[in-house]
Amino acid sequence: MSVFALGERVPSIDPSAFVHPDATVIGAVTIGPESTVWPGAVLRGDYGEIFVGARTSVQDGTVVHATADLPTRIGDECVIGHIAHLEGCTIEDRSLVGSGSVVLHRAVVRTGALVGAGAVVPNDMEVPAYALALGVPAKIRPDAVPEGAHDEGVRLYVANGKRYREQLRRIE
Repeated sequence: MSVFALGERVPSIDPSAFVHPDATVIGAVTIGPESTVWPGAVLRGDYGEIFVGARTSVQDGTVVHATADLPTRIGDECVIGHIAHLEGCTIEDRSLVGSGSVVLHRAVVRTGALVGAGAVVPNDMEVPAYALALGVPAKIRPDAVPEGAHDEGVRLYVANGKRYREQLRRIE
């Protein structure tokens, strides 16, 4: 895996987390227990801090960044889809951010919410708990996500992280 300190900014990765060898983690990044970071993902804590909670999946090609005054916080048991972009935002516990979506400065995705694939959650928007955010810019559908809707995805990625830690090997 490509893990880099930048000056005094040093990543902290829980030993039970899985960071793929083709992912990049730089600077002030904290990755919690049983979380997974997949190929091509970049978590760049060069200006500000990035926090990834426990049992959270940051999937292939995702970019997570922060500004000097806006950390990026991803809670526990979240699924961050392929090629998502998160910057200076908060994703609360048990939320899903769909593939190709963008969540920007000071936006908050509340517990259990779902940001649909390709959606853009602009600066300062709040996606309420268990709401669905779709479109560009995102429009909110309140109370559209049942509690526990993301549980299977979380379970799958925790199990996949364990499998990769045990079985992944370079053959060429």
